[in-house]
Amino acid sequence: MSSTPFTPPSRLHVVARIAAAMLGGYAFCWGFVALFIASMFAAGMPFHDAESLSYMLAFLHFLGVFLWAVAARSLARVWGVLAGGGALMTAAAWLIQRALL
Repeated sequence: MSSTPFTPPSRLHVVARIAAAMLGGYAFCWGFVALFIASMFAAGMPFHDAESLSYMLAFLHFLGVFLWAVAARSLARVWGVLAGGGALMTAAAWLIQRALL
């Protein structure tokens, strides 16, 4: 067990962590919603049903992502996963939608 004293994070680190949780979480959930709607519509679910279901799931998804972003050790990993994952899911949704047209 380590005997090093606890040093509180700086204000900049706290602001960066909150920004990652809010903005990165929003981008990640945006990608999730886009991908889920496109996938479910492509699978035959009516559009508005897929939209409603994706928004309900996105609310829970955002809560989990937000809590993970606050609790994770590495802020860089949080930004990478949330921004990168959001971008990848949005791109995948765009490809699915393009294939449907």
